[in-house]
Amino acid sequence: MEKINNLKKFLKSQNEAVLIQSPENRRYFTEFPSSDGYLVVTKEDAVFFTDSRYIEAAQKNINCCRVQLLTRFSNEVKAFFEEQKIEKVYTETERLSVSLLSQLRKILSPIKVTPSQRLENLINDLRSVKDETEAENIKKAQSIAEDAFNHILTFIKEGVTEKQIALELDFYMLSHGAEAISFETITVTGQKTSMPHGVPDDTIVKNGDFVTMDFGAVYKGYHSDMTRTVAVGKVTDEQKKIYDIVLNAQKNALSILEKGLPCAEADKAARGIIEDAGYGEYFGHGTGHGVGVEIHESPNLSPRSNQKLQKGNIVTVEPGIYIPQKFGVRIEDMALITETGYENLTSAPKELIIL
Repeated sequence: MEKINNLKKFLKSQNEAVLIQSPENRRYFTEFPSSDGYLVVTKEDAVFFTDSRYIEAAQKNINCCRVQLLTRFSNEVKAFFEEQKIEKVYTETERLSVSLLSQLRKILSPIKVTPSQRLENLINDLRSVKDETEAENIKKAQSIAEDAFNHILTFIKEGVTEKQIALELDFYMLSHGAEAISFETITVTGQKTSMPHGVPDDTIVKNGDFVTMDFGAVYKGYHSDMTRTVAVGKVTDEQKKIYDIVLNAQKNALSILEKGLPCAEADKAARGIIEDAGYGEYFGHGTGHGVGVEIHESPNLSPRSNQKLQKGNIVTVEPGIYIPQKFGVRIEDMALITETGYENLTSAPKELIIL
């Protein structure tokens, strides 16, 4: 109920309402997963409208607001606004298509439908600070992913393919408590480890290869995210050198995380180590991002960020070095920002593992 109360406080008058239509934000505010529905909030009321596929489950599981059957938007939702004498409806901006906005304005006329960046900013800020339940869900998702990592270390060997590794990770997570995988699992080997978001295919793991795995589990709607790079058989001096630089960069960024720290400073702590070692041109992405009901949320740990870390943020710390046509290394943990510093939610070993 507290989450929805924040939307009520956003409204300035009895004649205004908020309409939430994106699946991610619907789930955040109602804690109910669905592919259809609208959350409508006024100063005094909140209703989740959904169709016959979800109505029974919604009525059973949603406690933060009323639930009403939706047969047609122009019937129930418009009627609700008219009954409440609503004159202005605020909508999301980042998750609203031009087509849907046009439809809403046509159906709800003469009510004014206004995409609101102020509303979007409020939602993003709310979602970026996790309460205890949200943090526990992410910790559980991460524990599932780490169990999968421990399992995959016994699976990886010369001759297996990237696809086989990805499928094994996915199957393990889904059969050990995950409701979904966080994103399309990245498992790349050999030269393909130089591609931060390489796509697994039938490339075979060979002796002396790095294998980079970026993956996560979803638990009760909340995502986890981790990356580990391991070696098979042996490593060269250059591979070991690059790995150690990335590891030092990752540890350095983690070490300074605290409430109030500018996100750009967290990025600088990792990037500076890599740049000082002469590999700055091979680190092209930000150092981290928030994680929650979506895999990428606010805040962002990047050179361009003007945000500061807050207690309750859960962020990734994932620097990397990617040398085209040779190999790459990325190491990623998740950290919960606390009152006195941070809690590392990732306990999987990150010293170089040679299988």
